[in-house]
Amino acid sequence: MIRAGALAATLLGLGVVAVVASGAPAAAVAHPSYRSGAIGSAPHDGSVRAEADTVIGDGTPGSCTSGKVVRAVAKGGRIAFDCGPGPVTIVMRKTAKVVNTSAKVVLDGGGTVTLSGEGRRRILYMNTCDRAQVWTTSHCDDQASPRLVVRRMRFADGDASREDEGGGAIFARGGRLTILDSTFTGNRCVRTGPDVGGAAVRVFDQFRDRPVVVKRSTFTGGRCSNGSALSSIGVSWRISDSTFTGNAAIGRGANPSRPGSPGGGSGGAIYMDGNDIHLTLTGSTLTGNRAREGGGAIFFVSNDRTGTLTIEGSELSDNPSDGFETFPGIFFLGADHTFTDSTVE
Repeated sequence: MIRAGALAATLLGLGVVAVVASGAPAAAVAHPSYRSGAIGSAPHDGSVRAEADTVIGDGTPGSCTSGKVVRAVAKGGRIAFDCGPGPVTIVMRKTAKVVNTSAKVVLDGGGTVTLSGEGRRRILYMNTCDRAQVWTTSHCDDQASPRLVVRRMRFADGDASREDEGGGAIFARGGRLTILDSTFTGNRCVRTGPDVGGAAVRVFDQFRDRPVVVKRSTFTGGRCSNGSALSSIGVSWRISDSTFTGNAAIGRGANPSRPGSPGGGSGGAIYMDGNDIHLTLTGSTLTGNRAREGGGAIFFVSNDRTGTLTIEGSELSDNPSDGFETFPGIFFLGADHTFTDSTVE
């Protein structure tokens, strides 16, 4: 167990320094309730139609369909829902795909809309290097747009088991991705393999190496080879006031895979690999996640040893690593590694 309290540790043989500053673990952070008056809120709020470029639905649950979501995402802009006052689940019959000529796509569910992959398909896709979605630059892996924002949405039962690279709920390559006030539950991707991952979210190549921002969001019940909430290659993350519970990395053989094994099984909740990558985790809780190999909560490898891990005001507990770890629930290989006002046990 590691508790905040002026502890410095050197990981011998790895050249990694960890610093744990004094202070008590932060209390759990309550997610704020959804506010009326913002894009995507209840249909009687006139601001929904006023602010949105596209409003899906006409006030009834049946008017909110998969086809309308697919068309709205392809069109781009600010998207709201008018599906009635209560919660609604839209079963996606096709993956909604961002067209790369869009400057911005904002998908706002107002806290009442669930997009379900029905355990059969990926839910949302953005890839600036996919010619089928229009190749807009000669440097597709480092371009400023599209910027994809998901806000006050729920993503359930997305499945990328039949897709390359993971991302059961969201796959994003290039541009920018931001996740706000959203919930991801029961998502899946391929069960084995090294480096593949992201039952909920899989990310590559953000513009100018800027971090993916995740705020006030929840990730539960993900299953994938690696990183069963979040997974990325060459990408940094800034995560705050978020919760990760009950996610499991179920691959076998680690990364790279041991001879005779299919590989994977690292990063029960979060999997990060690359060079100059950075993870900042603030005011968040990771509990009850598991990895068959390394890092029950977090697997972090910076291949050139420049990457950093910063944990502030957070609780990481009961995240078993069946194979290997450098701290309880964490496998870290990088440069400086700092915990402040946090519990890691």
